[in-house]
Parts: sequence; C-alpha cells; structure tokens
Amino acid sequence: MLNNVFLKGLRERRLSLSIWAVAVIAMTMLQVLLYPSIGKSFDMEAFLKNMSSTQEKAMKVFIGNINFNTPTGYLNGRLFFLMIPLLLLILAISLGSDALAGEEGRGTLDLLLSTPLCRRRAVLEKYATLCAAVLAVSIAFYIGLAVCALAVSMDISYLRMAEATFSAVLLALTFGAVALLAGAASGSKGLAIGLSAALAVGAYLINSLAAVVEGMEPWRKLSPFYYYIGDTGKSPLETGINWVHASILIGLTVVFLAATIVWFDQRDLAA
Repeated sequence: MLNNVFLKGLRERRLSLSIWAVAVIAMTMLQVLLYPSIGKSFDMEAFLKNMSSTQEKAMKVFIGNINFNTPTGYLNGRLFFLMIPLLLLILAISLGSDALAGEEGRGTLDLLLSTPLCRRRAVLEKYATLCAAVLAVSIAFYIGLAVCALAVSMDISYLRMAEATFSAVLLALTFGAVALLAGAASGSKGLAIGLSAALAVGAYLINSLAAVVEGMEPWRKLSPFYYYIGDTGKSPLETGINWVHASILIGLTVVFLAATIVWFDQRDLAA
C-alpha cells in the first residue's frame, strides 16, 4: 500500500472526507430549503433603493450582481459566488500543504521516498489524491443541491449547476497546486498554508475590487477568481461555463504542478 500513494492517501482521509461531505450537504440543504421563505419574499430592488451608489458597489464586491428572487440569483448569492469556492479552497489548500510538507514535518517523507517510488510519481499521486478528495466532496455537494432544488421546485438548470460546481473545483485545484508547490519548496506546512491562503485572499480582493475601482481593472486578469466569476460578477450558474477561462485555470494548475515536480526533484531533503 505504501507504494501506491494515491490509494494510501484516500484511505487515510476517508473519515475526514466523509465528515466534509456530510457538512457540505447539510449546509447546502439549509441554504436551499430556505429559498421558499427567503428568496421569494426578499425584494432586492427595494433594498438597493435605500442604499447610496457607493454602498451598492461595495455590497456587490462581496455578494456579486444577484437577484435573490430568482433561483439562479439566490443560489449564486448564497452558494456559488463565495461559499462553495471558499469551502473547496480550504479543503484543497489543507490537503496540498499537507501532501509533502506535512509528511516532511511528521518525519515520514524519508520512509515514503525510501521505497522504489520516485519523487515525481510521489508528487503526481499526492496531487491525484487531492483532486479525488475535492471531486468527491464536490459530487456530494452537487447531489445534495440537486435533490434539495427538486424538493423546493426550483426552476433551474441541473446542467448549469454541474458547470458551476466544476468551475469551482477548477479554482480550488489551482490553489491546491499552489499549496503543494509551497510545501514542496519550503518543507513547512504552516508556511504553505499561510502563503496559499494569502494568495487566495489577495486574488479574490483584486478581482472583486477591480469591479468598482477603475484603476485596478488591468490587474483583474491576474486573479484566478476572474476566470471563475468572469466580467459579470456572476458564477457559471447563470452564464454557463466559459471554457476558455476553464482552460486557463487548468493551464495554471499544470504550471504549478510542473514547478512542484521540478523543485521537489532537485531539492536536497537532508538540508
């Protein structure tokens, strides 16, 4: 089993992933089942009329251009604009930072690499474990979302829900690769978490503030969040997935993963 890092990683995390899945489903149920009482009765237009233009812009930075009165607007504001990407980012960064740096901190990395397993394969299988874990939780979320949407008779595209979920997965896997790279380069799990989280927060703020601060607009396309939300401030739940943007997120992930392989392959772990 030690020679198969992918299966070993999934086996070790089966309990925590089960807890993640249950928690995400419970959170989804709470949000969706409240739609008949909150979504249909909330008057967004009246709410915005009581705000100044500055306040309205500031609010859109954090919740996007949404309309709680429609199923897509409600789910976008409650789940897809921030909540689901945030949860998947936390999961991906925690797994990515622990994959190599965690092993090194626990003193088990030498044991892992003492087998015929080469370093490159170890990196790839560690990242494959991360991908499988994020996908498993995302599938649980989608199933819970679809069932609850059906239960409250939401008029919404299940394909668009799948596209929005997949796009959030791509965003999370990008930052998971960043965490893996930071851990491989530094050997410190804490540093990997801190750096990856700081980059994620910075990327979110750049993309969000660029929507209301004209001078920041040129920097917006440097943020992976831009390729998740796009120009409109809406998730793919409303606009459909942008495959060009999805390809960019995949490309970024490949670049970070390749850098991890090169860096980890050359790093002197005895130093």
